[in-house]
Amino acid sequence: MKKKVLFIDRDGTMVKEPDDEQVDALEKVRFYPGVFEYLARIARELDYELVMVTNQDGLGTASFPEETFWPAHRYIMDSFLDQGILFKDVRIDRTFAKDMAPTRKPGTALLTRYLQSDYDLSRSYVIGDRLSDVALAQNLGARAFYLNQDIDLDGQQLNAENNLNEVIALQTTSWKDIYLYLKGLDRTTTITRQTKETQIDISLNLDGSGEAKIDTGIGFFDHMLEQITKHGALNLQIDAKGDLHIDEHHTIEDTGIALGMAFKEALGAKVGIGRYGFTLPMDEALASVALDFSGRSFLCWDVHFTQLKLGGIPADLFEHFFKSFCDSCGCNLNIQVSGSNDHHQIESIFKAFAKAVKQAVSRDLQSDVLPSTKGSL
Repeated sequence: MKKKVLFIDRDGTMVKEPDDEQVDALEKVRFYPGVFEYLARIARELDYELVMVTNQDGLGTASFPEETFWPAHRYIMDSFLDQGILFKDVRIDRTFAKDMAPTRKPGTALLTRYLQSDYDLSRSYVIGDRLSDVALAQNLGARAFYLNQDIDLDGQQLNAENNLNEVIALQTTSWKDIYLYLKGLDRTTTITRQTKETQIDISLNLDGSGEAKIDTGIGFFDHMLEQITKHGALNLQIDAKGDLHIDEHHTIEDTGIALGMAFKEALGAKVGIGRYGFTLPMDEALASVALDFSGRSFLCWDVHFTQLKLGGIPADLFEHFFKSFCDSCGCNLNIQVSGSNDHHQIESIFKAFAKAVKQAVSRDLQSDVLPSTKGSL
């Protein structure tokens, strides 16, 4: 799973910037309103690495001696740590603006490690009060939260030259707004799983509208997966290429594994989700699917088909699909069905599963409660 990052400016963003734009004494340290409460929530509830990126003009020169910088900086870092806010990395550029150094924001030379494949910069953000912070987001391939306080006069030319408005995800002066935006983001993910037997590409949006584009090469299986999308109010694309010249086993198994991986990643920290549910009738069939995104894997399959194949698929592969999903997602599934028509039974199972998913992934954006007495899921 690729990591997401919040690249956060210090002065003017987390710490109030003094009139002389230099935090060189303890008495100059004043924290930005709301930063402790809402950055702590972000650190606790969401899955971003926090990286501080700050320009400190002339640090280590006569105009800004080291001994005046570090006591204030250490106090700032300790204050955030006391609130449960841990920065994985701190990047400080010491040059002057006139030096045009590639290490100085909006340059990315201090951040080359984040340009590697371990990080998903398209889902990462820069938070800052200058348009140079927005330009950094543009240069990284990320987006920006712009704490616009109408003081960035030099940056107006930068904006005119680089069309930075397209990079700004949110313009605000409130850390609460940033927190609510991040918490309310569409829970989307893209998964690729490749083996010698299959290649599965999945795009999932948990907050979708029922849009499906599914091609596994197995028509009846596609139809069942479309039930999950439609009745679960998801947007789901699946492109599966497998060794169907042998049989359907590997394609169905690996689709279940990859779909479980996608759900696990898209759910993130799971704060505020419903977590549980559903029973659904289809003609004479009655399916009950109890679902728990608990972080633990278990499948209870109380299903008895009369036919060996459904839609040309060996009937036992449907149990294997849901078991593969459980194992990679980390969830409990209890599936029961009664009825005399096998087609109705399996379709009602997929529809009930979809409704259970919809109920379980629903969330209260105002809640910071993890639905667990254990403190983790």
